[in-house]
Amino acid sequence: MNLNLNNKYALVCGSTAGIGKATAMSLATEGATITLIARNEDKLKAVLAELPQQRNHDYIVADFSNPEELKTKVSDYISKNHGFHILVNNTGGPKGGPVFSAGLDEFESAFTQHLKCNHVLAQTVVPFMKEASYGRIINIISTSVKQPLDGLGVSNTIRGAVASWSKTLANELGQFGITVNNVLPGATGTERLTEIIKNKSAKTGNTEEEAANAMKNAVPAKRFAKPEELAYAVTFLASECASYINGINLPVDGGRTKSL
Repeated sequence: MNLNLNNKYALVCGSTAGIGKATAMSLATEGATITLIARNEDKLKAVLAELPQQRNHDYIVADFSNPEELKTKVSDYISKNHGFHILVNNTGGPKGGPVFSAGLDEFESAFTQHLKCNHVLAQTVVPFMKEASYGRIINIISTSVKQPLDGLGVSNTIRGAVASWSKTLANELGQFGITVNNVLPGATGTERLTEIIKNKSAKTGNTEEEAANAMKNAVPAKRFAKPEELAYAVTFLASECASYINGINLPVDGGRTKSL
């Protein structure tokens, strides 16, 4: 199977670390020209230097707490450079905690960073995708859209909203050769997982190693995912090979999710 993303332009959000960075690397390896987007310019420059140098990769500095500013920056970039065949929506998850004790500001912040920003980015990149008769919008969400996770109340709520938005968008855009799919990470070796393990350790009184082992034992594969394993799934969905896969939630979780 040849995924062949030559002559494809990809906008990868949250691409300075973890799954976002791994996805940018994987797409670039398959031939795509990457535009990284995140808020920390120093980290963006560092990742840019790691990408294959035979193509003109680039970056955009943007803060996902301000959707209108994000839209303006990406629109300006497109007007001066090129559009995008591939959009990977990826933003760090909300802080943990019970849903009942969450403040309204936590819901509002998460809704803005995840759903609103996903939406304005889709609106900005889709016109070019329609012209090209080729588009891939891939959202990195969470297995919580199939099975809510304890202690992640706000995340469970907002991720579910993003999944419904995505499915609706897939129904509307499929006729234009544009697919919209969600990749659902399980426990993956990122800074976010380290934070979750520390919180579990603090609540249970177990060591962080014990907390991590308990999480691994809940996974049939008995280990955490590598960010690259999520990136491979995204890269496949971004390719021509996945042209008839649309509107799905794809868990990449080692079998942890109990539902079908």
